[in-house]
Amino acid sequence: MKANFASMKSLCLLRLSAIGDVCHAVAMVQAIQKQYPHLQITWVIGKIEYQLLKHLPGVTFVIFDKSQGWRSYPKLRKDLAAQKFDVLLHMQVALRATIASLMISAKVRVGFDKARAKEGQWLVTNHAVEPLATPHVLDGFMGFAKAIGVNDLTPRWNIPVTEADSAFANEVIKPGEKVLIVCPAASKAERNWLPERYAAVADYAVKQGYRVLLCGGPSELEASLAKAILDCANTSLENLIGQTSLTQLLALLKNASVVIAPDTGPAHMAVTQGTPVIGLYAHSNPGRTGPYLSQEHVVSVYDSVIVQQFPNQVIPWGKRAKGKELMALIEIEDVIASFDDLIKK
Repeated sequence: MKANFASMKSLCLLRLSAIGDVCHAVAMVQAIQKQYPHLQITWVIGKIEYQLLKHLPGVTFVIFDKSQGWRSYPKLRKDLAAQKFDVLLHMQVALRATIASLMISAKVRVGFDKARAKEGQWLVTNHAVEPLATPHVLDGFMGFAKAIGVNDLTPRWNIPVTEADSAFANEVIKPGEKVLIVCPAASKAERNWLPERYAAVADYAVKQGYRVLLCGGPSELEASLAKAILDCANTSLENLIGQTSLTQLLALLKNASVVIAPDTGPAHMAVTQGTPVIGLYAHSNPGRTGPYLSQEHVVSVYDSVIVQQFPNQVIPWGKRAKGKELMALIEIEDVIASFDDLIKK
């Protein structure tokens, strides 16, 4: 089967969500493009995620809109009806992705290894990546590139934004400015740090000569968290929550000096732009889901929490800790220490 990869002409990638995961997937796609520059790549992707990656070079996107319910499946079949791919990279372990994969015609269907091929994925694939015991999500994705013969698995990112988005970011953050961007909200409230502690770190950064911007999406959760942070702050912070598109946010993250975020998509967006990230982790293993190029800056209580919750047990690599108050275990002083260490480099 390997002998055929060098001559393959078309590849379909199935990875619908989420923002952080598609950022990891971009590095894999671009590793594939480097090895196979003439390969036609089609990416089946979620509606929101497409808004971030729509300018990605050399990739044709097909949007899978899960909000359409069961109607999204026949639409996907119709969108891809004229195509039979040489290879499908089935990179999402979810029942809806397993069903969606049945709408895609491909000779070779690559999925995760047996231990990771859950939600019926193993039923719809005929080739598996090599098993990995303790991979970061990005390394797990790179296993798909390796499975089709890619040799250079070094992660690199080129996610273009428009000139207008770059101009917007350059207007907000002038060249040479010291700017801390705080993206405070994760998709679930329990993964967010406390507003008064975000405010304390932001106040400290301002005293070190940094502007502090709050950035994120337009949800009510994010708006209310931003308001709480502003109410707790003793210095002037700038609130851009809900005021940027994903590509504008990406451009801002590129221009920032430092980013602070919990386990959320913008942390990984910042990684793609080469901006250092202080990740705040309690519920998930940062070795698996932390900001890939900023692991040394992560502030995490995960290891201590997970051992307390599962004493004297062998803990699976991806095991999540449970509890609504876990992020309160992250201390202000530890985040400031990580910030100081980073800005002195």
